[in-house]
Amino acid sequence: MQVNHQLRRELSMKRLLLLSAALLGLSAMSANAAVVGNLGINPTSQTGDFSSGLLGVNGTGLGAFTDQVTFQLVGGPQFFTIASATNVYPSLLDFITGFTAQAFLQVGAIGPGGGADIPVTPLIAAQACPFQSNCQGFAGSAILDAGLYYLQLSGTGGGTSGYGGNLAVAQVPIPGALALFASGLAGLGMLARRRKKLEA
Repeated sequence: MQVNHQLRRELSMKRLLLLSAALLGLSAMSANAAVVGNLGINPTSQTGDFSSGLLGVNGTGLGAFTDQVTFQLVGGPQFFTIASATNVYPSLLDFITGFTAQAFLQVGAIGPGGGADIPVTPLIAAQACPFQSNCQGFAGSAILDAGLYYLQLSGTGGGTSGYGGNLAVAQVPIPGALALFASGLAGLGMLARRRKKLEA
């Protein structure tokens, strides 16, 4: 009886090991890195839409992926916003495991091993959407100078996984803000001077 129990346990462990090796091999074979969109120069909320490829990540929704969405900033500092990047999954099989995003200043070729690209945002991990079930997503922002950039999205898709999102940039109004601040200080100075004259 003890031999039978030990034999079952060995068989169970071998099956688990075989299944783990198969899943690891499948994810390694289906790993994919691709530029899935070029949003052009200074994308706005109207031109900043992006999504995973046709039929989901990797064209099947399955496996590990690392996708990039490229864009260029010209002019002064820009306020960069990832308005949203979401995966709405009708089935738990469509959940994207390890779904993350990070923006980079492009120095060399795009993607891992492509150059000394500089991260300009922290790594952002997807969280459950607050007002919708079966949804995961993230958002973020940063102030960026002119240059070539890309948003890198990665994870491991299951079922028919896919994602969509929007990013936009807007000019940082530094000269206008400084002028407004200076006029406010001048107004406060004039008010203080007037009070002094009235007290004297």
